[in-house]
Amino acid sequence: MPSRTVPAPRPTSSRALEQIGPLTPHLFCPTPQRPVRAKAHGLRADVHVTPHSHPWAQLTFSVTGVLRLSTERSTYIVPPTRAVWVPAGVEHAITVVEDADMRTVYFHQPPGHCGPDLRESDPAAWQHCRVLEVSELLRALVLELDTRPDGGGPALTDEQAYREHHLSALVCDELRRAREVPLGVNLPTDKRLRALCEAVLHHPTRHTTLEAWARDVGASPRTLARLFRQELNTSFVQWRQQVLLAKAVSLAARRLPMSHIASELGYASPSAFTAMVRRSVGTPPSQFFGSQSPRQVP
Repeated sequence: MPSRTVPAPRPTSSRALEQIGPLTPHLFCPTPQRPVRAKAHGLRADVHVTPHSHPWAQLTFSVTGVLRLSTERSTYIVPPTRAVWVPAGVEHAITVVEDADMRTVYFHQPPGHCGPDLRESDPAAWQHCRVLEVSELLRALVLELDTRPDGGGPALTDEQAYREHHLSALVCDELRRAREVPLGVNLPTDKRLRALCEAVLHHPTRHTTLEAWARDVGASPRTLARLFRQELNTSFVQWRQQVLLAKAVSLAARRLPMSHIASELGYASPSAFTAMVRRSVGTPPSQFFGSQSPRQVP
């Protein structure tokens, strides 16, 4: 359902965002009989799917292209090597950063349960949005799921239902094993701080200091620094580093050279960019970006 709690981000290009409603989730409703449902949509860059929620969990990733999924308190970049888990009832919106072949997987959630595995005894980790690594097996399994909507053709045959049952079980098992990746960027509720954070998300390299950004939004640097600590439990420098890391993921998905990404993000050299990635996530870019690793240029 539309809501004002998840604002549309500013466009990432010169074009205005094209606002569209939820992409027919009611035609792919998961049930106890079909607990895992998948749908596919090809979306152009700068399309914004307006805020909505539903009573089942969701996994969103793109086969090609880059998406951004936003909730009231966080935003997540989704390249082809990552996916975002969204629990049931969490309002979210999706913005297409680059033309994308999007896959959405819905998971039936029985009362009192949260997560992809009904055998899971401690579902606490699945009660919030999380970015997960998409293995080649998980990708292949999702691409094999039936994406026909309810009423979109003949009912599944016994053989098709049998195959979907086993594919769904494997999807859940592989998702349960997926590694969580620290790619989310938290967002505040304070209007002054929210204005600054959205400006940084739109153009993270415009300024490097909180003082400069504070002048843009007409607020005191001391006040903003206090709000970062109170609302986001971090400093501006640490928060902006997460924004730059998310931007780097988007650039790496285009297989741009390391030197280009470093320069685009304001780093003096590829080695300085590599040091930032290591410091943030504990691994070098080649490992963190996976199959979307930036090209190394001699």
